[in-house]
Amino acid sequence: MQVSADDALIDLVERLREEGYAFTTVSPTSHARIDARSPDVRARSLRDVFGWSRPFDEDVLSDACLTLMRRAGILAEGEDGLRSTIRVSSLDGKLFVHSAYPPSQSGAVFFGPDTHRFVSAVVAHLDGRTAPVRRAVDVGCGSGAAGIAVAARAPDAEVVLVDVNDAALRLAALNARLAGATVRPVRSNLLDAVEGSFDLVVSNPPFMLDRAGRTYRHGGGTLGEGLSLAVLEAAGRRLAPGGSLVLFTGACIVEGDDPFRTAAAALCRRAGLDGSYREIDPDAYGEELDDPGYAGVERIALVVLTATRGAAA
Repeated sequence: MQVSADDALIDLVERLREEGYAFTTVSPTSHARIDARSPDVRARSLRDVFGWSRPFDEDVLSDACLTLMRRAGILAEGEDGLRSTIRVSSLDGKLFVHSAYPPSQSGAVFFGPDTHRFVSAVVAHLDGRTAPVRRAVDVGCGSGAAGIAVAARAPDAEVVLVDVNDAALRLAALNARLAGATVRPVRSNLLDAVEGSFDLVVSNPPFMLDRAGRTYRHGGGTLGEGLSLAVLEAAGRRLAPGGSLVLFTGACIVEGDDPFRTAAAALCRRAGLDGSYREIDPDAYGEELDDPGYAGVERIALVVLTATRGAAA
């Protein structure tokens, strides 16, 4: 029987799991620095192939792994040897498939330290929540990590994963299968293609100024805040009574002020939401400040905004 590409990829990751594979993905900046130490290094292990995205020779992997890679369509051949077009990373006790390094294409499915921070914020909210989650949505789901974390902790809930990137929706569905989680992927710009209200909306939208305009990275607006504010506005129209939005994003600080926080607070007031806001990292992505688009920005903070609609009387 012919094995589908998706089934072959599932089988491959299950083999990695059986081999005890684990890999924590670093930021692209850190990855580039590590590669620069030995620019011609070749893969010698599973982590080198599926984590560090290094070129390899056929004898590094078993024939079974190579066969599954070919069937999955993720084996690329170049002048420097073979490469995997996907990576496999560890998070929340699970393995997640996403795009290989470097994530240079507009439609790359990104996964990195912010994914860990985002999922941690979502899990913390769930741990402190008293109201049940019956319906949840992960907006701009990417790899699906946050939505899958919700599904794992609220197994009776309907969990919808939305994105404009078809590659993200495919990998998110595969990652849900690998995690044993039930989710519903939907191609949607924000919440336009899904109906009804939600008890929980989670989102880690792109928040950088990206000259290449890459979908997974460019947030739009003046300083990258455009998509984050759009998510907040959309959630404000669709949160059920007692429902919450957990938004993980970046905020540019200009002369000591946080324009995103000011704009988000105004949106919360108009939507009748109670908001809490905290910086979880006061200074991230310092290398981006060299870009002229960030002229006048003192720092880029990583923040979590939680906005909640009051319960019905």
